[in-house]
Amino acid sequence: MLHSMSTTVATASERSAAEVNEEIRALWRRSGGTLTTEQRAEYQRLVMEWAAAAPRGRRAA
Repeated sequence: MLHSMSTTVATASERSAAEVNEEIRALWRRSGGTLTTEQRAEYQRLVMEWAAAAPRGRRAA
């Protein structure tokens, strides 16, 4: 599955944490495991979006 890089920041209500996580995984697959400076910036943006969309109140088992 190919994904294009997002150019806008989606709010937590627009995409689920699972959707953002899939985009993060796709970014790593496309990069071959090494992120360029531009890809790092995209990764950081995605992680912030994922954190905003992640369910609250769950504790790790």
